[in-house]
Amino acid sequence: MTEHITLTVNGVSRSLEVEPRRLLVQAIREDLGLTGTHIGCDTSQCGACTVQLDGMAVKSCSMLAVQADGRSITTIEGMGTPENLHPIQAAFWEKHGLQCGFCTPGMIMAAADLIARDDDPSDDEIRHAIEGNICRCTGYQNIVLAIREAAAVMRAGSAAPAAPASQA
Repeated sequence: MTEHITLTVNGVSRSLEVEPRRLLVQAIREDLGLTGTHIGCDTSQCGACTVQLDGMAVKSCSMLAVQADGRSITTIEGMGTPENLHPIQAAFWEKHGLQCGFCTPGMIMAAADLIARDDDPSDDEIRHAIEGNICRCTGYQNIVLAIREAAAVMRAGSAAPAAPASQA
């Protein structure tokens, strides 16, 4: 038995047939082919699967795809392109807020939610906003610096710099 759902994903309307028990993260990765959203723990502890649902950060491994029917989802693929990074992506690059990169999409999605609600968050507010996202490589300090920088750039209305040529 399957359910028909319609989602707006990264600004594009998408229709899917999914089993009622299918997780949103599975629909995003396997049915839509958007593999930037990572599966890290399957228990909603790590935050690697964080996406935005109607503008709010959610862990897509803790939600059924049918619960997202009719809603808008933004994944990391909808944030920017290699040629035109989103300011948060650019700040993570510039401030060395990533190492292996596995947690980075979820961190960026959590940061986007925070900055949308508070365009000048304190370090404590940033740390609180990302506490549901685990990074096993960094000490979090550069992630905090990156989010603070992204907030400043976005407050100023500046465009993010293009990605370095080697990354485009």
